[in-house]
Amino acid sequence: MSRREQLAELACGPPLVLPSLLLCDFTCLRQEMRRLEEAGVQALHLDVMDGQFVPNFTYGLTVVHAVRQVTSLPLDVHLMMVRPHAWIESFRQAGADAITVHIEAEPEPREVLAQIRSLGAMAGLALNPETPLSSVMPYLSDCDLVLVMSVQPGFGGQVFDGRALEKLRALRADVPAGVVLEVDGGVNEDNIEQCVQAGASWLVAGSAIFDREDYPHSFSRLSGQARRGMIAKTSPCSKLS
Repeated sequence: MSRREQLAELACGPPLVLPSLLLCDFTCLRQEMRRLEEAGVQALHLDVMDGQFVPNFTYGLTVVHAVRQVTSLPLDVHLMMVRPHAWIESFRQAGADAITVHIEAEPEPREVLAQIRSLGAMAGLALNPETPLSSVMPYLSDCDLVLVMSVQPGFGGQVFDGRALEKLRALRADVPAGVVLEVDGGVNEDNIEQCVQAGASWLVAGSAIFDREDYPHSFSRLSGQARRGMIAKTSPCSKLS
């Protein structure tokens, strides 16, 4: 099965926990990937920060490419950067299977979302906690996923912002069939069920996994809680299928 087919299947399945590699041990990248795969992880989330769009600089194309070399898991790449449209093709070539840009960086994102799709990747649109939901509503049909930030982007280990739940509920009522709702920032054992109940299908977790020594235990616990939070709703079936 190709990674494209994996993403389509994951988009139609139960809630998915995606470890955010921001907090992993990059000195032992291959071993970290093996530990996550053995824990049952099905996809990975990579936060690219440029030091301009957010007040932090993390990693770029080189690290995305390195991760692609040591795992076959789908890579969900979140671009927290200015002018992301200039780098879409490069990140796709580096190994990104889903690429998300911010509405704050691309206030007219239709063209860049189309570009992402044309390269065979899932196209995502993210918004920050302070950004009104109305800013992304005109572009929902251009997306394969919408990422609701539950912290102000820039650093890992922050406290979950409950306003994300309100946005998820509103999106769930209006989002077209096939669009995945994702949440990122401060997701842990205390709020993951609420996130799913509000409408999130993909849940990005960083410190809730990497701050624990036992990855299988922390990942399994989060996944179990996410499934318990499932509500009766139509499964989002990805347009990549």
